[in-house]
Amino acid sequence: MQIFVGIMIPFLGTAAGAFCVFFLRQAMAPRMQKALLGFASGVMVAASVWSLLIPAMDMSAAMGRLAFLPAAVGLLLGIGFLLLLDNAVPHLHMDAEEPEGPKGQWKKSTMLVLAVTLHNIPEGMAVGVAFAGLMAEEGAAITLAGALALSLGIAIQNFPEGAIISLPLKEAAGKKKAFLYGMLSGIVEPIGAACMILLSDYLGPFLPYLLALAAGAMLYVVVEELIPESAEGAHSNVGTIGFALGFVVMMILDVALG
Repeated sequence: MQIFVGIMIPFLGTAAGAFCVFFLRQAMAPRMQKALLGFASGVMVAASVWSLLIPAMDMSAAMGRLAFLPAAVGLLLGIGFLLLLDNAVPHLHMDAEEPEGPKGQWKKSTMLVLAVTLHNIPEGMAVGVAFAGLMAEEGAAITLAGALALSLGIAIQNFPEGAIISLPLKEAAGKKKAFLYGMLSGIVEPIGAACMILLSDYLGPFLPYLLALAAGAMLYVVVEELIPESAEGAHSNVGTIGFALGFVVMMILDVALG
């Protein structure tokens, strides 16, 4: 039951953010969007370090001075994995005119949702691998509190993400459809997490690599998309302040609960 709750928490964060379409009249102000994007970036970077890369190296302690190797290899594989998805799936970022990925006849609303869905894939993997590590290692490198802290941190950054994707869709699709699109963009998280957990019995030796792979995928999203969007145009310092707050919140959650 605890594991089920843990993998559902990030999805609930996205759904709660998407629910904002029912009581907010218009899209968020640019400054608020920058602050929230920066906050999400900070949470993801801190989660990548404390919840994923450090446990990956702890699990590889028996390798001595080469304990960094699984973390380094996995991180690069994670970045490569998201780079591949970025070029294989058509998607459109907020405030962008031209979609990325292969050309197609997708609707704008669909491509906006796909852009957020790409963000959520590594987050679902991260939560799933953390709980798989908990089950496989019996808490040796990852504790239940640490895995739940990761889920909670991702849920916190998913809340503004759900709102940011849903609010602009309200005029074109209506409140109910905008909420549904925003909520569905997060459904890949519990699905991805559940797949990782179901494979936990077979992942043993590969867990350090998978933890680092999830970290690399999350860092790709931060560096490629979230930080540039938060720093674009005027008042980029708002995004920087948001990043600092998000990093500190996630660091506190992981260290205090982990």
